[in-house]
Amino acid sequence: MVARDRTPAVLDETDRLLVNALQDDLSLDHRPFATLAEKLGLSEDEVLTRTKSLREQGVLTRFGPFFDAAAMGGAFCLCAMAVPADKFEAVMTQVNAHAEVAHNYERTHRLNMWFVLATETPEGIKEAADRIEGETGITVHCFPKLQEFYIGFRVAA
Repeated sequence: MVARDRTPAVLDETDRLLVNALQDDLSLDHRPFATLAEKLGLSEDEVLTRTKSLREQGVLTRFGPFFDAAAMGGAFCLCAMAVPADKFEAVMTQVNAHAEVAHNYERTHRLNMWFVLATETPEGIKEAADRIEGETGITVHCFPKLQEFYIGFRVAA
């Protein structure tokens, strides 16, 4: 999925609390949303309904576990491409078709497409970038991680 400029969603206080809570650890039990609901003072059904709605509105563009590929012997790499505006949608579709692409963002810059590659091996980064270049005919610039930073995101309630 590519992050595109759009009209911002209007979140109520409960949505804001839910967005923040979803970024914390979900319990590893049979019904993690029920546990989360209890913490938020909501029903499990309301948490599920609101989470689905937030996904549909584009507030949550991805919902799932975050794995540290490097800790498992793999690699992450930030990549960028200079994609002609008239080809952006087609190239985005080609790039996003690769399982190694974690997410994809459009930027107002000469390098207007930015995405992250996550691969099972460090060598997989070059292999995936080379495949994308071969399919699109556009150079993939790779910016390997030099230092890790944790940036938490919270929505003001």
